[in-house]
Amino acid sequence: MSLINDILNGKVADYLKNIAEKERVLLDFLCQGIREGTIVVPRNLKRTSAAFVAIGKGLFTKVNANVGTSRDRVDIDCEIEKAKVSEKYGADAVMDLSTWGDLSLLRRRIMEAVKIPLGTVPVYEIAYENIKRGQNIEEASWQEFFDVVEKQAREGVDFMTIHAGVCRETMSIFHAFPRKMGIVSRGGAMTAKWMARNKAENPFFQYYDKLLDILLEHDVCISLGDGMRPGCIADATDKVQLRELAILGELAERAHQRGVQVMIEGPGHIPLHEIELNMKIQQVLCRNKPFYVLGPVVTDIAPGYDHITSAIGGAVAASSGADFLCYVTPSEHLKLPDVEDVRTGVIASKIAAHAADIVKRGDVASERDREMSFYRRKRDWNSQIACAIDPEKARSMHADGISETEDVCTMCSEFCPIKMIDEMENKKS
Repeated sequence: MSLINDILNGKVADYLKNIAEKERVLLDFLCQGIREGTIVVPRNLKRTSAAFVAIGKGLFTKVNANVGTSRDRVDIDCEIEKAKVSEKYGADAVMDLSTWGDLSLLRRRIMEAVKIPLGTVPVYEIAYENIKRGQNIEEASWQEFFDVVEKQAREGVDFMTIHAGVCRETMSIFHAFPRKMGIVSRGGAMTAKWMARNKAENPFFQYYDKLLDILLEHDVCISLGDGMRPGCIADATDKVQLRELAILGELAERAHQRGVQVMIEGPGHIPLHEIELNMKIQQVLCRNKPFYVLGPVVTDIAPGYDHITSAIGGAVAASSGADFLCYVTPSEHLKLPDVEDVRTGVIASKIAAHAADIVKRGDVASERDREMSFYRRKRDWNSQIACAIDPEKARSMHADGISETEDVCTMCSEFCPIKMIDEMENKKS
């Protein structure tokens, strides 16, 4: 039985009590959110030992990290290390976006290596399986779409990105109103190519109830992918993006009514002044279903620094209502990220999430900030470092910046304002 149906039947698992304590909310609040669809707890029935994470309205903002192979880089050990680093530095979930190699083996090893929820994009595996047969994604049968979903569900995947909103209606809008960047979602583009070649509707849209049957059986959370997300700020908040979002809202409600947990994925590249509007539109069209955003990236001109552009957008998005931030690494738009890129991307998104939580959750979220200010006032360097979001980096930088007097840093040295005020007040006493 799915989590939603359990709660509707008055069954409350012990792990929900633990989540409520961790989130600093009442258990009744958590259960009500799950029942109403404003909160999800992605967990496949098979993953009994996984860490449980709640995502949604009234909770702390969560962060996802992506790992995965490509045709040019197939190193399973490296991807496992990325997953471990993601978990170590605070990612709340990890998605395997692999498009090459032994995909089942990699998923199994990720689930063995980390406890956080695992997400996938099934259409990637559909494409790869056809390539192995010397074919293209367009030559897949509609049944293959569901076979891969069922296979991944049986393996234990906790949530899946499904691009069900790329359908005939959204494609007609896409062709009627050309974009600067077209379609930048890999899954969206794969689905669009399949539809064009087969002159058919998207199988995930046409046979959506069949998809829900599979997900319900394994209690897999569906993450409705934004295949029409804008890939540059010039395309943000356009007709096709908004129509797809409205369709996703309708599909989300159908999933929730069936007892399937559901999230909505969102953009993408958005200029800063449009982010709040996008969050409010989603809340209305999707009835406050958990919103999972990529970034958003607020400018297109910073390759190599897109972990910063996305952290800026992520902080605004989450403070305006987004629940789940997908990290962006410094290598976004340039290459497959390495382990250090992953660490940097996770930390940047965690900072954005925390900054937003101070807005959303007030004193509950800012306790650590108050601790940090206390230790800074005392010039207690060890406690400051322990309180930092990345203690390793803080410790390394401080080791290179210890002044001769040691209780101040090399930035201010003897002119440390905190020390000068302490000395002044000590003389008064």
